[in-house]
Amino acid sequence: MNRKRAVAIGAIPVVVFALAAAVLVATADDTKSQASPHEDLVTGTVWVANEDGGSLTAIDAASNTVATTLTGIESPHNVQASADGRSVWAVSGTTSMAVKIDSSSLAVTGTVATGAMPTHVVVTPDLKTSYVSNNADNTVTAINTTTMESTATIAVGTGPHGLRPSPDGEWIYVANIGGTTLSVIDTATNSQVAEVEVGTTPAQVAFSPDGRFVYTSLSGEGAVAKVDVATRKLVAKTAVGPGPIQTFVSPDNKFLLVANQGTKEKPGTTVSVLDTETFTVLQTVKTGKGAHGVVVDPSSRHAYITNMFEDSVAVLDLKSLKVVSRIPVGSTPNGISFSTQVVKRSPATGLDLRMDSNGAPSMGH
Repeated sequence: MNRKRAVAIGAIPVVVFALAAAVLVATADDTKSQASPHEDLVTGTVWVANEDGGSLTAIDAASNTVATTLTGIESPHNVQASADGRSVWAVSGTTSMAVKIDSSSLAVTGTVATGAMPTHVVVTPDLKTSYVSNNADNTVTAINTTTMESTATIAVGTGPHGLRPSPDGEWIYVANIGGTTLSVIDTATNSQVAEVEVGTTPAQVAFSPDGRFVYTSLSGEGAVAKVDVATRKLVAKTAVGPGPIQTFVSPDNKFLLVANQGTKEKPGTTVSVLDTETFTVLQTVKTGKGAHGVVVDPSSRHAYITNMFEDSVAVLDLKSLKVVSRIPVGSTPNGISFSTQVVKRSPATGLDLRMDSNGAPSMGH
C-alpha cells in the first residue's frame, strides 16, 4: 500500500506567515548535455526506495547512472544509509519489517518486526539504534542495530511519518502526518517528552546542521515550518509549493529544500529552495511529476529528488540551481538517502529475507 494515498494533501489553503521571495521556475530540458561536466564531482551512492516496484535502486553518484537494483522488499516506503555508510536500512509497509543491508556485500544482515505500516527508518549518529515510524498504530519502534532486536515501542502522535535524529543524537523528531504536531523522543529514555504544534499535516522533518532548528513540511498548508529546538516553539512559516513532503537541509547550512508532491490527480513538479538565513524561497526548480524524496550529498554540491509519478530521480546542481540529470529508476520512487559507500556495478539481485517458523522476520545473512 502506498502510504501517501491515505492522506489527503493540499486540501487546506495556506496562511502565509513569512513573505517568500520572488519565485523563479527553472527548467532544464537538455539535461543530457549538462550531465558530463558533473561526472566525478561526488563520490558515493544514492539509494532509492521504489515503493510500488518492490525494489531499491543504487545510483552511482559519480556518474549519475544506476549501479544495481535490489529486489524482494515489499512496498519499501523509505530507505536510509547509516552515517558511516556501512549499512542501508529499508522498511516494508506490507510485511511490517525493517531490513538491514550491508553496503559492501549487499547481503541482508538482519530483519526486525515493526509496528503496523512502517513508513520511515533512521539510524542515530552513534550507529547504535534505529527508529521506525509506524503510521497505522501511532508508535515508533526502537531497534538495537547490533542485536537486531526491538528495544522499545514508543507512543507518539497521530499517523507518524517522517522522522530524523538531531545531529547530537539526543532527540528524534517525528512528523505526525495524521495530525498537527511533531513528537519529540528522548533517545536516552526512548520516550516521548513533548509534542510541538506546527500546523496541518506535517510530513517530514529536517534539522539544521548545528541542531538549532528543525524544519517540517506542512502538506495540508502548502508551507514549511521552522521550530526552535531549545524552546520547542514554532517560530515561522513560509509558503512553498503544493503538497510538500520531504525536506532536507544542505550540510553547509545554506539551503533548505522542500519537495512539492501535490497529488496524483494534480501532481506537483517542483522543489522549493529556501535560504536558511532569511527563511524565504530563493527559487522554485522544476524536477518532475510528484516530487517527493530529497537528499543532499555531504559536499553540498548536488541534491537528489525522487519523482514519484515519473519513476525518476532528478539531480539538482546547488550552485546553478538547475537540474543536470534525470535517472530512470523503479516504480513509484519514494524515500531517498545518500551513502558514502560506493556500490560496485552488478546485475539486479534478489534479497534473502528469511522468516522464522511463525512467519515473523528473523536474522538474514
